[in-house]
Amino acid sequence: MRQVLLLAMLLATAAVSPQDNWQDAVRYWLTTEDMGDSNSADLMEQLEELAQSPINLNQTNREELEMLPFLTSQQAEGIAEYLNRYVPLRSLNELLMVKALDLQTLRLLKYFVIIGPEQQPAIWPTMTELRQYGKHDFRAGGKIPFYERQGDKSGYLGYKYRHDLRYQFTFNQRIKAGITAAQDAGEPFFADKNSMGYDQYNFYLQLRNFGRLEELNIGHYRVQLGMGLLMNTRFQLGKLATLQNMGRSTHTLTAHSSRSAANHLQGVAATVRLSKQWRITAFASHQAIDATLNSDGTARTLLFSGYHRTPTEMDKKHNTQETDLGGSIGWQKGTLHVHANAVFTHYDRPLQPQENTPYHTYAAQGNNFLNVSIDYAWQNRRWTLSGETALNRQGALATIHSAGCRLSEQLSLMLLHRYYDKRYTALHGNSFKEGSSIQNEHGIYLGTTWQPSRNWQLQAYADYAHFSWPRYQVSDASDAFDALVSSRHTGKQWAWGIRYRFHIKQHDDALKQHIINQTSQRLRLTADWTPVPALTLHAQGDGVIVSEAGNHSRGIMVSQHVRWERRRFSLAAIAAWFHSDDYDSRLYHYEPSTPYDFSFPAYYGHGLRYALLTQVNLGQHVTIAAKLGMTNYFDRNAVGTGLQQVDRSSLADLLLQLHVRL
Repeated sequence: MRQVLLLAMLLATAAVSPQDNWQDAVRYWLTTEDMGDSNSADLMEQLEELAQSPINLNQTNREELEMLPFLTSQQAEGIAEYLNRYVPLRSLNELLMVKALDLQTLRLLKYFVIIGPEQQPAIWPTMTELRQYGKHDFRAGGKIPFYERQGDKSGYLGYKYRHDLRYQFTFNQRIKAGITAAQDAGEPFFADKNSMGYDQYNFYLQLRNFGRLEELNIGHYRVQLGMGLLMNTRFQLGKLATLQNMGRSTHTLTAHSSRSAANHLQGVAATVRLSKQWRITAFASHQAIDATLNSDGTARTLLFSGYHRTPTEMDKKHNTQETDLGGSIGWQKGTLHVHANAVFTHYDRPLQPQENTPYHTYAAQGNNFLNVSIDYAWQNRRWTLSGETALNRQGALATIHSAGCRLSEQLSLMLLHRYYDKRYTALHGNSFKEGSSIQNEHGIYLGTTWQPSRNWQLQAYADYAHFSWPRYQVSDASDAFDALVSSRHTGKQWAWGIRYRFHIKQHDDALKQHIINQTSQRLRLTADWTPVPALTLHAQGDGVIVSEAGNHSRGIMVSQHVRWERRRFSLAAIAAWFHSDDYDSRLYHYEPSTPYDFSFPAYYGHGLRYALLTQVNLGQHVTIAAKLGMTNYFDRNAVGTGLQQVDRSSLADLLLQLHVRL
């Protein structure tokens, strides 16, 4: 019977169009605010890491599946239940028997999982097994700009080239160890305070599933507890992407292998299974961070850009010490789990932000910070409930709760409520929000996903937020409203989509006497055509109208991506024309790049962006990738400001990457 069902599913999916890569699928989740936030680059880089080390479905569990942020709790649980009954799998198409999985998610899932051999590994592998089955991965990359910034001529301490090195060893999803060395353009190399060469080194060792030791991280790592009110140094999905995983709660430790200088801890973290129902997670971290100092030696602002290009930036490098201690103890039975969490943070310098503005009144101050919380989650085949409630040292409250309901196999609803007191501060918190931090916000979000057929998907959300205390550029209480409708149809060779977003934000007028609305409307049209399996064409049109106090600014962008792939060679061409009135009507454009290189530049003014990306596999072990890009501006003679200014109207650069697998 199982073979008959499998054959039927294979015939059903034969009518489905060939797939885009995972980057193309993920970018449909991203809104303008997502692209303008470095958090999106973290999301893409961590997904790249998961894609490079896919999960073996014949040797996995629900906790490992929940590392994939696009899966709902019901989908992860449904896959785990199917695996428990039918392992070993023979094809990914078998997962169509999991009712909670839709075709869109299954198409994306195939980039992050494999059908490997079913094994019962020993608790500790032998040296022979490590040598025989371990994999070595080495990458070297760099960016060569064909222009000079003002800082390259005078001001920057280093040369204008960016480069990085990565080495990683993996063994059967159980052992991962490596080091990443990164250098930004303008930073000194084997000079100044960088006497050890690169400006930044990230090293890590990760062990998984060694008896009761479920996870151990040594070196640089990331932590996510619950829904992120206390601790989330991974990433936070945006409003549209939240519909994809229905706002689930998760507890995750992962190695920090990226070149990012922010959102990670340094030390030791572990999760231990005490019994079938009880687990405990603990972590300890100590690291040097950057800060802008006041005249009395206190820290005014913590810095996470990682730039050390000028003498001023270099003086701020590692001038403050941070210590973090925390953990979680959790109980789980079936699909119900409850965790108690705590995080303590100490700085050797007191935090003392400027107090001459109202929005700094409740900013984090002092040396010591303590946050505690309780989070929970429960699900069945129809309902998903999750939430977290937290307190800081002063007793201020932050709470978030979400409820998802599958009304049918085609229709699901999600409701999310959050309340973050203006006095609540969490230095490592990152959760669902409209504002810039988990503070001073009260909002409610309603979203829905409707799939009338396997080829159609409609998603929509509406979100309202109130801020009771002044914020940056807002001198009184304010509100925000955000609504989006998105539809996508996928056929055998064609796919098209449409998205409309309406967003209202408030801020002070020019005289700072009244609060006014800024309304933005954004429309996106997409079309994909795959005439033959090796060739994919993607066309996209973006438009924006921003209205404020009777004034309007407009922007438009038209782009075309063409990708051709053969067994050992791939080639992609990108072209985009843009025209906008000002920075308010800017447009963000995601384009493919070399692995582990993600950026979402904002374009405004009038210009043309085009790029050529190629990748060549030299046998089974060596891959070379290169991307040549150029941006021409038609309305200016200089690009950028300050030390980043380039005295020409066009910018061209070359990305190179060498990848060796052994």
